[in-house]
Amino acid sequence: MNEEDPRVLVLLSQFANGEESAAEELMPLVYDRLRLLAKKLLGQESPAHTLQPTALVNEAYLRMVGQKQVDWQGKTHFFAIGAKMMRRILVDHARRKLSQKRGGGIRRIELDDDLCVSNRNNEDILAIEEALEKLKELDPRQEQIVELRFYGGMTVAEVAEVLGVSKRTVESEWTMLRAWLRRELSGESVS
Repeated sequence: MNEEDPRVLVLLSQFANGEESAAEELMPLVYDRLRLLAKKLLGQESPAHTLQPTALVNEAYLRMVGQKQVDWQGKTHFFAIGAKMMRRILVDHARRKLSQKRGGGIRRIELDDDLCVSNRNNEDILAIEEALEKLKELDPRQEQIVELRFYGGMTVAEVAEVLGVSKRTVESEWTMLRAWLRRELSGESVS
């Protein structure tokens, strides 16, 4: 079974209407895609990272089903929320790890064309989070585009669907956002 199973939409609707048992039935149908997402995100982390994909999926899923006020708008929306939860978990984990360390400044990182950062450490995660928080203040929709593409692994078409904008809009903003993020994370100043 997978997220293409038509029961996913039915179960999301049932869960949104307060049927707690739907969450238990939903998990096996979406687990593989959530685990692939977690594996991708953790594959970009330091090899010494202590979180495992299964733990990340389980924590994200528990947080997702713990939200009673979410109006699940479909499978794409569900996975977008999943990506957001995994991002929060990784950021929280990085903050806890850094709070246990003494000294050491945060260093800036560089991104490749696909915004894939390999072997990220806790400082890198926090630098990305800091840049996304800054972007959120400037333009919340653009922050969502980065979050869905970078953390959610979504295609341009999926992001456009979630945000209710055209694919062309997402494509043009994504091009600009990659350059903005590179500049923010490299510490370059704008003249």
